[in-house]
Amino acid sequence: MSLFKARDWWSTILGEKEEFDQGCLCVADVDNSGSGQDKVIVGSYKGYLRIFNPHPVKPGDEVQPEDLLLEVQLQEPILQVEVGKFVSGTEGLHLAVLHCRKLCVYAVSATQGNVEHGNQYQIKLMYEHNLQRTACNMTYGPFGGVKGRDLICIQSMDGMLMLFEQESYAFGRFLPGFLLPGPLAYSSRTDSFITVSSCQQVESYKYQVLAFATDADERQDTEQRKLSSGKRLAVDWVLNIGEQARDICVVSFNQGVSSVFVLGERNFFCLKDNGQIRFMKKLDYSPSCFIPYCSVQEGTINTLIANHSKMLNVYQDVTLKWATQLPCIPVSVKVANFQDLKGVIVTLSDDGHLQCSYLGTDPSLFQAPKVDSREINYEEMNAEMKELQKIIREATKTQDILPQSEKQRDVTVTAEVSPDLDEESQAIDSEVKAGAVPSVTVKVTIQSRVTAQKPNLVVCVQAPLAVTYDQFVFDDLEPDSSETVVLSVFLKENCSPSELEGTCMVSYNIPTELNPEGIPRVSRCNFSLPLKLVCFPAQPSKAANHKLTIDTNKPPISFVTMFPDFVDPSEGDQANALGFQFLTGSKTTLLASKTSQRYRIQSDQLEDLWLVTKELIHRLRDHFKKQNCKDFACTFSGSIPLQEYFELIDRHFELRLNAEKYQEMLSERAVQFRAIERRLLTRFKDKTPAPLQHLDTLLEGTFREVIALADAAEENQANMFQAFAKLKSATHLVIMLISLWQKLSADQTAILEATLLPLAEDTQELGWEETVDAAVSYLLRTCLSKSSKEQALTLSSQLSMPKDTSRLKKNITLFCDRLAKGGRLSLSTDSATQQAAVMPGGCATIPESDLEESTIIPGSTAMFASHGQTTKQKSKP
Repeated sequence: MSLFKARDWWSTILGEKEEFDQGCLCVADVDNSGSGQDKVIVGSYKGYLRIFNPHPVKPGDEVQPEDLLLEVQLQEPILQVEVGKFVSGTEGLHLAVLHCRKLCVYAVSATQGNVEHGNQYQIKLMYEHNLQRTACNMTYGPFGGVKGRDLICIQSMDGMLMLFEQESYAFGRFLPGFLLPGPLAYSSRTDSFITVSSCQQVESYKYQVLAFATDADERQDTEQRKLSSGKRLAVDWVLNIGEQARDICVVSFNQGVSSVFVLGERNFFCLKDNGQIRFMKKLDYSPSCFIPYCSVQEGTINTLIANHSKMLNVYQDVTLKWATQLPCIPVSVKVANFQDLKGVIVTLSDDGHLQCSYLGTDPSLFQAPKVDSREINYEEMNAEMKELQKIIREATKTQDILPQSEKQRDVTVTAEVSPDLDEESQAIDSEVKAGAVPSVTVKVTIQSRVTAQKPNLVVCVQAPLAVTYDQFVFDDLEPDSSETVVLSVFLKENCSPSELEGTCMVSYNIPTELNPEGIPRVSRCNFSLPLKLVCFPAQPSKAANHKLTIDTNKPPISFVTMFPDFVDPSEGDQANALGFQFLTGSKTTLLASKTSQRYRIQSDQLEDLWLVTKELIHRLRDHFKKQNCKDFACTFSGSIPLQEYFELIDRHFELRLNAEKYQEMLSERAVQFRAIERRLLTRFKDKTPAPLQHLDTLLEGTFREVIALADAAEENQANMFQAFAKLKSATHLVIMLISLWQKLSADQTAILEATLLPLAEDTQELGWEETVDAAVSYLLRTCLSKSSKEQALTLSSQLSMPKDTSRLKKNITLFCDRLAKGGRLSLSTDSATQQAAVMPGGCATIPESDLEESTIIPGSTAMFASHGQTTKQKSKP
């Protein structure tokens, strides 16, 4: 039992499955009894109006029937109830009930009873107003400084303030820049209305300015306004609070200054009459409702703030004085006087829990049980302590981060790729224009040594590749059990992939004694896809724009041995040229020298060289590894094809710039489209029809422009994806050539890959160009720096899209130049000044051997020289 709990003085449950909100509760002497005793008025969204006169009850007793003075069902939902001087000719209190389309004012009266049932209460309709607009909330007060009566202001859902001088309608005004209605309050001290707009600003409007502003029934077009139709509605003061407001309350007590209290979503503000902040309190909870009331200390104001954690906090200005627990989350809170008890807290929840409580403390009924006295066996305690210390020492000896069980996986996942393509292709919705898009089967097996809960398998391949099924959910795996799934991989989009690899990842939970829900674990494995998934054998081509030569230290291997899946065995060892036709339409040719230890790869596109070059080196290494040859090595002695690589960078960056332009143009056309829509809606809502002045034609034209721009942006996005795929392939090729050229180790190659391929996906917010530029700049200022002066240069901490690619291309060229002059990649800056003087200029060209060789392409008599460089000149016959 909590010590700080609200003491229940009186409570009841209203109706069944009824809903209530902030304006549904009011506390006042509505029947004008003159005793100063408040009644509780509650209205519900089901249309029930109830008036209570609470009396104290003993704990455990039920509420007496006579506490309910009146219960009547109205025909419409009740949005808000207020009590004030709403009837002309009398200063008595009357009840105002706000419905969605109606405002009703009732008189509540009591008839003396002659029997034991007591007095009989009834309501009488004094007058009502039918509203032309859907109401949201209302406020009341002596608008304009009138004496002895209250006027009513209703805010509609579309931003119109409708003012009623008791039985008659006065005028209506639209709030400027309105979007959504907010809380509304009236300050009698400044004679102004205060609300919070959808711009998260507290705004104040003078009543006199509202009265003399342009009438709401007239046209809203600024072009057609005349000076004789009134002044434009101007705000008195504005305060930006940076959040939406839940409620506004204006109070003025004898010992305190007049203040405007605003309850935000995370802050509580107290403002002066001119909008300046007196103080504010940052709340560490989500408030639900509040009410300020007078304080016993002069110059301060107490405030009750309820939150969604069922807590009621009492603040004196910004100081928390008391916190108490409530049985429910209140949506409205009031302070009332009942009989001899003043300051009773009245709360109402959204499901109808009405409670009158006061602050106090409940005595704790818990008594600690007596501790059983027993003798301590020190020998057993020492033995247990030694055993625990031994376990701790054993645990601290191992340096492994992972627990011991991770050395032998509890759940293992393996993937087996079929050696042959599927007889019947499983390609689904492929965009490749080739006649038949092949697919290959991947068999994934999950084996569990222990109980695995909620296993979830995900199979990922990088676009443009795709899988037929990418996610599988299994039942709990028993110990020593397994699950197997079969899926197919195919080329979905019309561009060549940069990687022929995939990943299988299974997530599961391992239950323990302390955690029956299980500890989350992940197991993964990688698998490689065959080259024939994206290309097929074709006739070699002697003409090519891009060529490169790979040197080896072993005699050339026959293509029949290395590429049995691409070479016809009938050709025998005579095949020294091999063609690869990609599904996207491009072709790559692989040539082997008969007299030297060189291989040439050539193609019309630089990016198409990557997959064939990677496959060649991979199969060469596998071949000599099977023969237990440990000194096999591949080298590249040509120049890095930077100029051709830079063309791909420029193409990708140009598409990024186009995407940015399309986004700006779409934003402009969308703003224009919404502006025309607002004007058309204003014309359509006008009571007096007016010509559209070709606004409908302009709307249709703007709509077509938006659709055309959206289509162009989508097409540009597809082109940018293909450009990034080509850029990744070319980057992979450049990384391989640099590693072969400089004979980089595995660690240095990993640093190079992280530098030039930092992103799996390219976006406008974080693109490839700025990320690579930052990484290359870091290496140039650390491990590849010429002096300590370069190391002292600071790098920009913010990545943003550059204006052009000149700086990036310059840094990449300098990066290759530093590597050519002896620089080595390292994440440590200790060896940063190891380089000798660097001559200015680009990447140095390493001379090739002057040996020339002749290679015969089947079906032609062309001869060419092996230059090892990537050129754009076609081979001459």
